[in-house]
Amino acid sequence: MALSKEARRQRIKYKIRKTVKGTSASPRLCVFRSNAAIYAQLIDDRSGKTLMAAGTNDKTFKAGKSNKSEQAKLVGKLIAEKAVASGISAVVFDRNGYLYHGRVKSLADGAREGGLKF
Repeated sequence: MALSKEARRQRIKYKIRKTVKGTSASPRLCVFRSNAAIYAQLIDDRSGKTLMAAGTNDKTFKAGKSNKSEQAKLVGKLIAEKAVASGISAVVFDRNGYLYHGRVKSLADGAREGGLKF
């Protein structure tokens, strides 16, 4: 019997999380993608805390008229600006079970342009 989309993504997510661990010096950049929006969080897994977050629903986010991939790139730049301002320069990328393609890739490229290394 074939797995549902959600169950397949959950299995992939668990495999990724076995190897990807965030620390306070190098937090985990976790991506969540919904149909309407995209969000990114920097997470310290040792203390179990979210250090900072950004998304298309933030008050500071100004998208104007752009498509979802361009919005994802702007979210990546926004989270990178916040991280660099707080002294974080290196992160580990957690694609959260999504394919590294489209909006997830755009967010990663935006974060790299903003100054994060991963």
